[in-house]
Amino acid sequence: MKTMLRVAAAAALLAGSTLLAQAQQITEIKIGTEGAYPPFNNLNSKGELEGFEIDYVNMLCDKMKVKCTWVAQDWDGIIPALLAKKYDVIAAGMNATDERKKRVDFTAVYSRTPFSFIANKSVSSNDISPAALKGKTIGTQGSTVHANYLEKYYKDSNIKLYPTQEEANLDLKNGRLDYVLADKLALNDFVSGQGKDCCKFIADIKRDPAIHGPGVGMAVRKEDTALRDMLSKAIEQSIADGSHKKIADKWFTITILAD
Repeated sequence: MKTMLRVAAAAALLAGSTLLAQAQQITEIKIGTEGAYPPFNNLNSKGELEGFEIDYVNMLCDKMKVKCTWVAQDWDGIIPALLAKKYDVIAAGMNATDERKKRVDFTAVYSRTPFSFIANKSVSSNDISPAALKGKTIGTQGSTVHANYLEKYYKDSNIKLYPTQEEANLDLKNGRLDYVLADKLALNDFVSGQGKDCCKFIADIKRDPAIHGPGVGMAVRKEDTALRDMLSKAIEQSIADGSHKKIADKWFTITILAD
């Protein structure tokens, strides 16, 4: 038995050493993001990527002493493009759900925020129960946890899915939707900006762990364990040393790692 334990310990040490050596060989990382999900990631008027995730991941790259380059990719194709090796990592407000874990691995969580309904300012009730929203038209971005949530709980509502969250928000502003569901911090950017004269927050929803997962992490290919672990270590260190909070405070007025 002692021999077996020594062999197991040696194997674990060797595996750890191998992962460390692999991580040390990583000198350049390509990162895919949507570029249409402010304030997490967005293409500005100059065609430059900006947002919390851009600043945060660039800071992590400096910590890890690796060169990082960004690639903008439409949301619907963001995982297929990772698997096709167009880039090495996805940093795009992606919740680490069980369904996605069938295709990719995730790093440690770096964002866990509330999800909310918004509506026109004329709406007087804060009741967002499925019964109250029966027959109402609700919009959100397709291929997201929000779409999955609506499809599970709001089957008696008219659900409209959009290529980007911005398109759903604009349809609410223009009266083509009754409600929109999305990440509260992403919606806050809209409600305080383009939608300030038309729209308001109605209520937050209760997270469903089966749909939403533990929070937002970066996605990597399943075989890239050394890269995943290197990024997770950098994320955990940034939370511990306060550098995560410093960048989050630049972009948000509330915590993005809520319980």
